[in-house]
Amino acid sequence: MDNNNQTTKTPAASYVDPQAVERKDRVLIVTIIIILAILSAMAIVGFLCIKQGPDTVQGQGDATEIRISGKLPGRVAELYVEEGQEVKAGDTLVRIHSSLVEAKMEQARAMEDVAAATNAKVDAGTRSQIIESAGDVYQQAVAASGIARKTYDRMQNLFAQGVVSEQKRDEAKAAYEAAKAGEAAARSQYELAKAGAQKEDKQAAGAMVTAARGGVKEVGAILEDQVLIAPCDGVITVIYPNVSELVATGAPIMTLQKKDYWAVFNVRENLLKNIKEGTKIKVRIPALDKTEEMTVFYIRDLGTYANWQATKSTGDYDARTFQIKARPEKPIENFRPGMSVILEQ
Repeated sequence: MDNNNQTTKTPAASYVDPQAVERKDRVLIVTIIIILAILSAMAIVGFLCIKQGPDTVQGQGDATEIRISGKLPGRVAELYVEEGQEVKAGDTLVRIHSSLVEAKMEQARAMEDVAAATNAKVDAGTRSQIIESAGDVYQQAVAASGIARKTYDRMQNLFAQGVVSEQKRDEAKAAYEAAKAGEAAARSQYELAKAGAQKEDKQAAGAMVTAARGGVKEVGAILEDQVLIAPCDGVITVIYPNVSELVATGAPIMTLQKKDYWAVFNVRENLLKNIKEGTKIKVRIPALDKTEEMTVFYIRDLGTYANWQATKSTGDYDARTFQIKARPEKPIENFRPGMSVILEQ
């Protein structure tokens, strides 16, 4: 067979319709435009329909707390209450024992007896026994002054070394000065006895009796705090020392929480336009799932440390923070200090 007569067949090339491609691109573009239009419409509708919620201020419950303390330094002998216990005004809370103050009371009463006896003898006239008695009292006062002086010197040295507190040093100094005053008074009484009972002598003896009685009353006033009682109704929230522990003068022994509950909020000044003392506000207590009405009774500026800084350098200003307190119109069952309280503006 002749090669020149053979027929060569070439495969047909793939044909793409340009119009079909154009139609597909047009459909795709239209679809994208429709989707963008729908999303834009939804955004606009959402912006118009969504309203800004009210400003919410969160506070908390609070109450008056009273620190129970006394003038008597000593050891806790007995506690009559427990933490969480409700008490009434006048209930006994704690008893404190101080052998030192009791000894001072015995000493003060003895000095009162001595002064009274001396006064009686002066009234009866000066006798050798009176002079001897006054001399004995004077010698006792000299001895007491000497002991007080040594005690004060030791306390001063220990204070200089940082071993004892300034209060202890001051107490020793006060005791020394009192002892010196007692020595001077006893010496005066002794000199008067030796000189004989005159009008001035009788006045001095009477003054000694008055001073001795004042000493008894002073120690008695301290001993009154041997037993501490509740000053008002409330709940014992914290007890600091345990039985047998020592407590100092004025140291808190326990905390009594009064049942005068209120709510406290820290509010920016731009939210205070409708709030003033006496304003009734609505608050929500999430823990109790309750909405209650309270009356504002306290508004105070918290100072520059609580400022809200402006977010723009111009056209805005720093906002001060104010603390407000509001008291319930009526007692709220189960409401406790520390619970969250929501104020919605």
